Amino acid sequence: MHKEAKSSYFDMPALDVSVAFPQATPASNFPPCTSDYYQLADLLTPEEQAIRMKVRECMEKEIAPIMTKYWEKAEFPFEIIPKFGALHIAGGTIKGYGCPGHSITGSAVAAAEVARVDASCSTFLLVHSSLAMLTIGLCGSEMQKEKYLPSLAEFDTVACWGLTEPDYGSDASGLGTTARKVEGGWILEGQKRWIGNSTFADILVIFARNTSTNQINGFIVKKDAPGLQCTKIENKIGLRIVQNGDILLKNVFVPDEDRLPGVNSFQDTNKVLAVSRVMVAWQPIGITMGVYDMCHRYLKERKQFGAPLAAFQINQQKLVQMLSNIQAMILVGWRLCKLHESDKLTHGHASLGKSWITLRARETVALGRELLGGNGILADFHVAKAFCDLEPIYTFEGTYDINTLVTGREITGLASFKPAPVRQKSRL
Repeated sequence: MHKEAKSSYFDMPALDVSVAFPQATPASNFPPCTSDYYQLADLLTPEEQAIRMKVRECMEKEIAPIMTKYWEKAEFPFEIIPKFGALHIAGGTIKGYGCPGHSITGSAVAAAEVARVDASCSTFLLVHSSLAMLTIGLCGSEMQKEKYLPSLAEFDTVACWGLTEPDYGSDASGLGTTARKVEGGWILEGQKRWIGNSTFADILVIFARNTSTNQINGFIVKKDAPGLQCTKIENKIGLRIVQNGDILLKNVFVPDEDRLPGVNSFQDTNKVLAVSRVMVAWQPIGITMGVYDMCHRYLKERKQFGAPLAAFQINQQKLVQMLSNIQAMILVGWRLCKLHESDKLTHGHASLGKSWITLRARETVALGRELLGGNGILADFHVAKAFCDLEPIYTFEGTYDINTLVTGREITGLASFKPAPVRQKSRL
């Protein structure tokens, strides 16, 4: 009897969340944007505004209805790749080679609009575009750009970017993967970890230490290269849709034509990271905008004690605090873009922007979680999913602490990354 009852219960179809909570519209029907209180559009060119609205429409209508089920299953929705290709936003600021040649502001607001609906989708896009494609665009040969960028721009092929290793995260410049010169190419040996898109990427941009010069070099590795193995990292609590992988490189041969000639030290890698940190700073901006938009609608729809939740003073105070944070985050993000466009952006600027914005985003999303009460832990209402997704973003592209130290080094002229060696006490 007990077994039959248990079986009957688990065989029941899932209850529509809109039926379970008739006072609240789920995120599959995404709310309109109410979070741009200071009207960012006034700071954008007509082209940048058009990019923003094109991406917003696609994300709200075509992506929002399907994301929760994929997030729950930690699976990637391959059906979205052609939709992203049609948006023509991959390659961002790269000019030519089938890339759109947008301003960095246009690319940033596009990334924010993707993140507003789903952070995993924006991470997929940024790994592909602002890391892998940008590295080829900045550091690749003319032949490499012509060979790889057009198909990547159309999403006919997908790329990933491999810098982080099991033993080298914040200390990425100390990476241990090696590249040994042989006739006609290079032999790569080592491991990479946390590499987004790696389980299905067609090409992998891999960084390794040249055994002859001891400097960091970059390589383009094909997914079918003998000796290359990618394994999905399981059991993540955030960015569950992103397919992060462990990469094993065992005697992997890379021909000379696939070595990136513009990567000859970690400083060359840092050129890409400085730009990508600007783009990553816009992810939490987009995430918090979506959380605010959801909370704004929810508080007006749901009633308790005979009144909408939006009528209560403490809820209004929290909502305004969220809105205040978002306006400040937008303005910092916009200023980072302007500094880049005027060639004034420094590593300290980018790191301060990324660290401070993600800190404020954490606070903002936590307030949103509070405002939704019990529904705040359901992925159906967006906020729980965004709450979890923000955690890895707070850490990747430099943790909060490491990014503050990058800025600290710039403003003081003193590096504080490595502790002083411990001196052995002399015996009496």
